[in-house]
Amino acid sequence: MLYPSKYVNIIINRIIWDTQKNTEADEKLALKREEPERKIKRNKDFPFMKSINNVRFITLWIFIVPLIAINLCLYITTQLHHLINSDFWLFNAFPYIDGQASISRVTRFFPNYLIFKPAMFLTSYLLVKYWLYNKEIIKHIDDNHKYIRKFFFFGVASAVMLTLHSIFLGIKIDYDIYKLFRRVVLLSFIIFEVVAQTYLVLTLNSLKNKLSQYINYKILKIKITLVILLIAVGILSIPIVTMPGNKFLKHALEWDYFLGVTSFYLL
Repeated sequence: MLYPSKYVNIIINRIIWDTQKNTEADEKLALKREEPERKIKRNKDFPFMKSINNVRFITLWIFIVPLIAINLCLYITTQLHHLINSDFWLFNAFPYIDGQASISRVTRFFPNYLIFKPAMFLTSYLLVKYWLYNKEIIKHIDDNHKYIRKFFFFGVASAVMLTLHSIFLGIKIDYDIYKLFRRVVLLSFIIFEVVAQTYLVLTLNSLKNKLSQYINYKILKIKITLVILLIAVGILSIPIVTMPGNKFLKHALEWDYFLGVTSFYLL
C-alpha cells in the first residue's frame, strides 16, 4: 500500500481538520459579507420599530388624557360646588345615561376650562404624532398604499378641529354665524376622526399578513367592530340630532359617542 494505514489515518485526520478549518473560514467570510447587509437592514428597520413603539406609547395617552380631563370637570360640576359659580352646579348627574348636561356645559367655565383646554391641546398634539407614526409604519410596509394619505389627512384634520373647538370653547359671541361655526367645527372633528379610524383599520386589515408579527389580529377585529358601530350609531343619530327637542338624549349620545371614539385608542 502506497499509504499504509498508520499514515493514511494521519492524512485523513489532516484532511478532515483542513476541511473543518476551511469551512469555518468560509463561514466567517460569509458572515463578514452578510454583516453590512444586516447592518443596512437594521438601520432600515430601526425607524419602523421606533414608530411602532411610539404608537404603543401614545395611543394609551390619547385615551387617558381627555377621559380624565372631561370626567374631572364633571366631578367638579357635580361634587365640588365650592369651586364654581352656583349657576353651573349639577346634582346627581351622570350624563352618560341621564344626559343632564353636554360636555361643553361642564367644561366651559372657570376653573374647568383650565383643565379641559390644556388637555385637549395635548390630545391634539398626540393625535398628530399618532397619525404621523402610523403613516411611517404603513409606508415601511407598502409605500404606495392607497389609504395612507387619506387616514393621515383626516387624522390630522381631526386634531386641528379639536384645537379650534378648544380655543373657542367658552367664548360667547351673540352671532348666529359664530354659533354655526362652532357646531361645524365640533361636527367636523367627530366626522374626521371616525373617517381616519375607518381608513386606518382598512389599511391594517389589508396588510395583516405582512404585519402579523407586530399586531394582534383579535384586537384589530375589535377595532373594526368598534368603527362599524360608531358609523352605524352616527348615521342612526342624524334624525335625533337634527330635530328640535330630545335635549337629554342628545347629551347622552354626545358623552357615549365621545367614549366610543376615544376607546379606539385604548385597544
